[in-house]
Amino acid sequence: QVQLVESGGGLVQAGGSLRLSCAASGRTFSTNVMGWFRQAPGKERELIAQITWRGSNTYYADSVQGRFTISGDNAKNTVNLQMNNLKPEDTAVYYCAAARSSTYAYDLWGQGTQVTVSS
Repeated sequence: QVQLVESGGGLVQAGGSLRLSCAASGRTFSTNVMGWFRQAPGKERELIAQITWRGSNTYYADSVQGRFTISGDNAKNTVNLQMNNLKPEDTAVYYCAAARSSTYAYDLWGQGTQVTVSS
């Protein structure tokens, strides 16, 4: 069984930093894209950062641009999210996801990790 497992969430004061990590477990598989989504209470899940292995292209939502950095290892199917200058509005459950098919559609999800930023 293939799984994505996140770690690194927690409680931090505004202006602080956290680093989220995501690792794949189970049988080996290849991915085209890996990314991080988040869902705050009462809001829809949103894509905040992704990395496309081919070309090492990255994408960031406007809300995190300049504060968050995505990195990873294609061969190991791991992806990290360095979050700096955190704000209370960053409070959410953060999900790691992977796109394994040629359509680049996300089809594998982690269980989520809570990030809470206090003011």
